[in-house]
Amino acid sequence: MKTVLVVDDEPSIAQIAGDYLRHGGFCVLTASNGVDALALAREQRPDLIVLDLGLPRMDGLEVAKTLRREGNVPIIMLTARIEESDRLVGLELGADDYMTKPFSPRELVARVRSVLRRVDAAGAGGDVVRRGDLVIDNTRMQVTRGGAPIDFTPTEFQLFAALARQPGRIFTRAQLLDAVRGTNVDAFERAIDTHIKNIRRKAEPDPRSPRYILTVYGMGYKFAE
Repeated sequence: MKTVLVVDDEPSIAQIAGDYLRHGGFCVLTASNGVDALALAREQRPDLIVLDLGLPRMDGLEVAKTLRREGNVPIIMLTARIEESDRLVGLELGADDYMTKPFSPRELVARVRSVLRRVDAAGAGGDVVRRGDLVIDNTRMQVTRGGAPIDFTPTEFQLFAALARQPGRIFTRAQLLDAVRGTNVDAFERAIDTHIKNIRRKAEPDPRSPRYILTVYGMGYKFAE
């Protein structure tokens, strides 16, 4: 049984999210502030974290930043903030998905399942793709360059692997969203640009002059042939 940590300082939201996730077959942990969330994440090692941005004691963005320094646990962010900049900040810190409050608890369960399916599918792939000095190991969800590991989040890995499997193919942002979500849902296409920016920062020798992930202006992105 997969374990989900729900972090929200509003008891009613944490309770209803937890109830729906338990009904969906998940083991659920809860925390109401950022400090407790980090402690639980370190002790219990959940399979996924649902993380509110507006938390007492430690802001959700700071929690996400700390989690990303320590590992690659999938994160779905909850936010009452509707500004695009807030969503982008969360994605830049490595969130795999986001939902804006108020949200449907059924949709939350669906998003959790989608992210976990994505992680499981990547881990079960069993194939290794080589592109120049890059090695993409789907079993371990790991990319190395010249033997040195690149610390991708699960979503960044899925995007990078999807592009690398078909060098030269142009992917639109919508197609890349489908590739990482596994289903076509209403999504924030600008999120793809943010993830690509993060991938380049981590993987490219010079992110300002990409060697691997190339922009096809007016269309999308492709992996260099």
